Amino acid sequence: MKIKIIDIGNSKGIRIPKALLEQLGIGNEVTLETSKDSLVIKPCRSERLNWAKAFHEMAKSGEDKLLDEYKPSSWDNEEWEWK
Repeated sequence: MKIKIIDIGNSKGIRIPKALLEQLGIGNEVTLETSKDSLVIKPCRSERLNWAKAFHEMAKSGEDKLLDEYKPSSWDNEEWEWK
């Protein structure tokens, strides 16, 4: 697909067809990267997108243990209101 670069104020831009954006799952934000002589446009993904699945797998395999021993502080015992 060949498209023209357009002026947008002091910048330049391109118009990306809606069908192409939908096909790639691109919403309102993208990340831009350069690779050799290319500009790479990627959809922004939530960094926590697969955390729930990962935590579930950790629990199944017994890897969901605390790494540090929990020691309640005076704040926990005196000021925090447990409900």
